[in-house]
Amino acid sequence: MDIGEIVSDSIKYPLSDLKKVLILGFMFLISFLIVPIFLVMGYGFRALKASIAGAEELPEYDEWGEMFVDGLKVFVVQFVYFLIPALIIIIGSWASIAALAAASTTGTMTDPTAFIGIISGTVLIGGIVAIILGLIATIALANMAYNDSELGAAFRFGEIMNIISQIGWVDYIIWYVVIIIISMIIGIISGVIQIIPIIGTLVAILVIVPYAQLFFYRALALLYAYD
Repeated sequence: MDIGEIVSDSIKYPLSDLKKVLILGFMFLISFLIVPIFLVMGYGFRALKASIAGAEELPEYDEWGEMFVDGLKVFVVQFVYFLIPALIIIIGSWASIAALAAASTTGTMTDPTAFIGIISGTVLIGGIVAIILGLIATIALANMAYNDSELGAAFRFGEIMNIISQIGWVDYIIWYVVIIIISMIIGIISGVIQIIPIIGTLVAILVIVPYAQLFFYRALALLYAYD
């Protein structure tokens, strides 16, 4: 299955049952209650698992406890993978600011732009690491789904890198860029709709946001399952 077929299938996938999309959207709406956001993550992950297994329809809303736990696992995986670049940016920026403050106090600062360059470099390095780990984390989620929600499967790096190699790094990066572009287009549509007071915001939350999530997980499942 080429990227065009993956995208075409994934665009249609959420439309197979708009009622389920609206239910997911409602959980997004009340995600400020904390628990629903993990259910949202869990349902998206369930759609990923079902699609990898070959299902063509959106999964059912049942076994809520299991869905909540899956959502927690998704959160843990994403948190762990992006912790390192976050620490690089935070620690690097803090150290640069501390050095700048110390130099200012002692009068040894000769070139303030050097410190700005250090901070910018730290952010750039953290950003590059985040992109690389983001590529790995994406397949890590799919690998966890394929292995029946086994958390450890998301951290078997050798296995994950082998899967990416089978997909092909070039094809994977092209897929990644295409998905980002489509997600940006969906985001623009959401922004335009939200110009309409209240109703536009509700439509964006109840329909467009869950649609985007299900589109992404379907596209990931097809990439993973048909590499």
